[in-house]
Amino acid sequence: MRKSLAFAAVSLLLVSVGAHAQGKPAEEEKPPVFEKAFLEDPANIEMGKQVWQQQCRHCHGASAYPGKAPKLVPGRMDADFIYDRVTYGFRKMPGWKEVFSQQQRMAVAAYIKSHEFSP
Repeated sequence: MRKSLAFAAVSLLLVSVGAHAQGKPAEEEKPPVFEKAFLEDPANIEMGKQVWQQQCRHCHGASAYPGKAPKLVPGRMDADFIYDRVTYGFRKMPGWKEVFSQQQRMAVAAYIKSHEFSP
């Protein structure tokens, strides 16, 4: 009985070591920090605009309205809220975490909060 328990424990250990060796586990993203400098950086705004043009405008419309999706009112949303919706989605809107990098999703928030974005 002891030998079979020891064998099972060693087998389980080897399986877990083997699984870990095949690829390291996915790291969780650190929550973004939206500092004023990030939100006002023209490069971030431009990156967000590019993502918007590539993906978001198909549902939200060219300037967030009219489109299939609800009208966006940037003055009522903070960057964290926008980032969360872009990352995880909401109702019929899919999350884009697996499609766009964290930097791109943060840039979308910067673009929507910018003066260049006009709903």
